[in-house]
Amino acid sequence: MLQLRPSCECCDRDLPPDAEDARICSFECTFCSGCADDRLGGRCPNCGGELLRRPRRPASKLARFPASSERVFKPQGCGAPAG
Repeated sequence: MLQLRPSCECCDRDLPPDAEDARICSFECTFCSGCADDRLGGRCPNCGGELLRRPRRPASKLARFPASSERVFKPQGCGAPAG
């Protein structure tokens, strides 16, 4: 089950579980669409993986399977995608 992390790793912007602009890689690194597209060119700076739209969990399932509350923020910001 996806963690549904609550924020962008680059800019720390809130990304609630129903956010349409959340992007993730296969390791679930999480970014907003602005950072993913404009700063990272669609590639994860941690693993080099493709950043895709994060699926949304149905609201009816969030009570039993809640999103993560652990924020991951890289204070140094986002560099170039890993190769």
